[in-house]
Amino acid sequence: MPEKLIAADGAEQWPPIRLLIDNDTGIDDALALAYLCACDHVKIEALTSTPGNVDVEQVAANNRALLALCGRPEVPVLIGVREPLQIPLVTTPETHGPQGVGYATLPDPMSPVSMDLDAIDYWIEAARANPGELTVLLSAPLTNFALALRREPRLPWLLRKVVIMGGAFYYQGNTTPTAEWNTHVDPHAAKEVFAAYTAAAEQGLDSSKLPVVCSLDTTENFEMQPNFLTKLSVEAGCAEPEIVQASDPEGTLSKSSNPLVRYLSDALRFYFEFHRHYDQGYIAHVHDYFAAGVAAGTLEYQTRPATVDVETESPLLFGTTVADFRGLWGKPANAQVVVANDPEAGFAELVQRLGALARKLNENS
Repeated sequence: MPEKLIAADGAEQWPPIRLLIDNDTGIDDALALAYLCACDHVKIEALTSTPGNVDVEQVAANNRALLALCGRPEVPVLIGVREPLQIPLVTTPETHGPQGVGYATLPDPMSPVSMDLDAIDYWIEAARANPGELTVLLSAPLTNFALALRREPRLPWLLRKVVIMGGAFYYQGNTTPTAEWNTHVDPHAAKEVFAAYTAAAEQGLDSSKLPVVCSLDTTENFEMQPNFLTKLSVEAGCAEPEIVQASDPEGTLSKSSNPLVRYLSDALRFYFEFHRHYDQGYIAHVHDYFAAGVAAGTLEYQTRPATVDVETESPLLFGTTVADFRGLWGKPANAQVVVANDPEAGFAELVQRLGALARKLNENS
């Protein structure tokens, strides 16, 4: 359930969340980041960039530009690794465009304060300095997190909560028939992360600190329709509603006067077109937004404990995640796997938050 508090006057409040984000922006990463910028109760401590959808320099550029657009230019954007642990990097321009955010374009403000800091060192120092206070959202391959766990095996105890977008269990993969994208980009890193949490569980780690895994089984429930952008533009107070239709010529650009609506429309249009190219309809699966809502404590979901492992040897099943829900391996649970969520409520939340942010940015421009 969403983690609301009730104030003394009866008003609903959200408990503050201090968040470390690791992403590979990415259209759905961008949507998730904009949403988190719209959550007043979320303080983004830092945004670390991992190679995945595009190379890591482009990821960082996308992150800096979007943070500036959303009024959060002070958030440090850090770079860790530049390639997976053991295999070559494979990016996905056909899914997210050559720059990672579809047809959207923004200038990179190049914040120099963050350029010389190593992402992995930052994570470890922040966790040690703030034990039990930091939530981590991992919406990218798990390379940076795996290396952080190597350097500081106490991270599972030091972090408040960990949310992972990745994997596919009783569900078709979106990269191979059985493998999900983030895990397939660096399966060795994912395997290390889950092994580290198995070891932590064997040492008595509380189950509340096991990573919450948002796999394709439930993230693909968040199937966005183009009318989302119309609802967003109305909520943002745009003079003209944003209309995106399947009949539009591919590559049509938004003419919205609102910069956030225009950015998201241009990004998501590319995503709609991609899904149509792969016979899924003119829709967009916004996986990372759901994971962001879990990290922010704003979306409803249910989990089951499981022991998760990743296949790294078989050519046929490379990158496949496997969850043992029944204890057949004789190992303790190392994850809480999401098994149910509420997309209708989630999209209503997204429209409301992003609409308010878009309206605010327009008023301040």
